[in-house]
Amino acid sequence: MQTSIRGTSGKFFASLYASLLLAGASAQAQTSADYPRQPIKLVVSAAAGGGNDFIARIVSERLSAKWSQTVTVENRPGAGNNLAAEFVFRQAPDGYTLLVSPPAPLVVNAALFKELRFDPDKLEPVAISSYIPNILVVRANAPWKSAQDFLAYAKANPGKLNYGSQGNGTTGHLTAALMEMLLGAKHAHVPYGGAAPALNDLAAGHIDFMFADLGTVLPLAQGGVVRMLASTTKEAPAAAKDLPTIAQAGMPELLSDTWTAFTAPPGTPLAIREKLAGAIREIMFEPAVKARLEAVGVEPWGYGPQRMADLVREERARWTGVVAKANVRLQ
Repeated sequence: MQTSIRGTSGKFFASLYASLLLAGASAQAQTSADYPRQPIKLVVSAAAGGGNDFIARIVSERLSAKWSQTVTVENRPGAGNNLAAEFVFRQAPDGYTLLVSPPAPLVVNAALFKELRFDPDKLEPVAISSYIPNILVVRANAPWKSAQDFLAYAKANPGKLNYGSQGNGTTGHLTAALMEMLLGAKHAHVPYGGAAPALNDLAAGHIDFMFADLGTVLPLAQGGVVRMLASTTKEAPAAAKDLPTIAQAGMPELLSDTWTAFTAPPGTPLAIREKLAGAIREIMFEPAVKARLEAVGVEPWGYGPQRMADLVREERARWTGVVAKANVRLQ
């Protein structure tokens, strides 16, 4: 049974907060010039093989070479990205454990879940490394040849489709919930622990559709495993210029994208976060990395702590509104 931060005894969290303050004081004593002095762990909130895992492994490899320090990737999928967020929330605020996630745990999980074991407002922004368009995708032999065909069927046949997502509360889940709201037709949701296992089941015909990031979908579509129907962006992605947009299919309100966020435990010093952000930005715009990302539809961003905080605030206002209107609620 999960325990709410608000419902937990004050004594426990007073003790936790005190320990974080002590760790924070130790971290503050370390200047950014001293950092890093030990291995860094990137905790990915989804299973291996998805877009965030892809970015984390690029950063891990390049950061290890850049700083001559071990940088490992650990996958902790589950509970709508909450398991990884909970873990990182309780780590020392010294810059050696970072959360790598989609927007969900920072933007909407507080509105979606009745109880959380972490406070999204206290996780410290580090960087948004990259932006990834979302795609409406079906299995390769699906009967729908266009987004218009699919949307018409989904509207006329409520309850007959099932859709996968990267997990409860993820952008893929909420995009489908928004689609259901716009169509006035509900369908069955099957949450997974990341994009890769969901797409495997989509290709096998166990689910009918999903919204997933272009970086993960494009190689499968090029290999004839799945079929892309439309992008949920205002303009067609550069890596898939011939792909129609969802607006061209008659649903301009169904706009959705995702991004990869790096976040630190509460109290992590700004100087360390800015040093990490600068390094991540440099990695994203290395010519070889940039070309590799753009080839799969991923746009390098490299936003730092302040710009990330601003975007999280804006997206939280937008998606919590969708959650309320679509009446999405998770346990």
